[in-house]
Amino acid sequence: MSQESLLEISNLKQHFKTGRHSVIKAVDGLNFNIYKGETFGLVGESGCGKSTTGRTIIRLYDATEGEVYFNGENVHGKKDKSELKKFNREMQMIFQDPYASLNPRMKVEDIIAEGMDIHGLVENDKQRKEKVHDLLETVGLDQEHANRYPHEFSGGQRQRIGIARALAVDPSFIIADEPISALDVSIQAQVVNLMKQLQRDKELTYLFIAHDLSMVKYISDRIGVMYFGKMVELADADELYKNALHPYTKSLLSAIPLPDPDYERSRVRFNYDPSDHDTSEEPEFREVGPDHWVLCTTNEFEHYKKQLATV
Repeated sequence: MSQESLLEISNLKQHFKTGRHSVIKAVDGLNFNIYKGETFGLVGESGCGKSTTGRTIIRLYDATEGEVYFNGENVHGKKDKSELKKFNREMQMIFQDPYASLNPRMKVEDIIAEGMDIHGLVENDKQRKEKVHDLLETVGLDQEHANRYPHEFSGGQRQRIGIARALAVDPSFIIADEPISALDVSIQAQVVNLMKQLQRDKELTYLFIAHDLSMVKYISDRIGVMYFGKMVELADADELYKNALHPYTKSLLSAIPLPDPDYERSRVRFNYDPSDHDTSEEPEFREVGPDHWVLCTTNEFEHYKKQLATV
């Protein structure tokens, strides 16, 4: 993993009006970057805004405020048709539900090749078929699967088809929006291992969105924790697990079960109460240790620094 930023997010906001005077702040002032070749894990409970963040980055939603820079270019700036086409080729998305994200009326070959057709990446039917077959084999499926329809596959196989579709246009960055949450536990590891292998082979960069911290740690280089539209903590995956500072991160970690009956019998859940925070000032995202950021007030900042110093 290099230290060159591929994606830079500055004060990103995504607000939705729900009535004349009511607004939901789904994403409320995010600041982070993603380096080339890394997997950045984004975690939090349902409704925290992590999927909305991914969809705003890829322009499925227009940002309410803030900037997203991809390879130095403003994602939400004005773009002509050719610029949009180039951007859409570079950045792809793997969706959460492998049952709803594939068109049931299209054969697998056409689903995978749709992006290639749009971007003019193949010259004829023979080349199109060969590339589809190569992609199917890349994701662990067989060539004959190309002539089948989505309903003929299991959930894990459908997600592999979704991954093949994302890879078809040779992107450099993929947003994986809870790609394993709809799959059986026995299949989840297969899909994650496939993604790790593809990252090594194709030098991909991932934004991996999930609510399962244990799986996110397995695949991620760095992890950002979201709570009600805000990033509350960001650190290297190992550092976050060993030295979590924000109470919400601690509550997520305390909920992870371990295959140890003795530990599970004595495990103490950490319950997060937002009212326990210092309210003397508005919290800011501050670096409390090397590449370890926490949303905190000045008093909390000093407290967290002392905590790290004693580790």
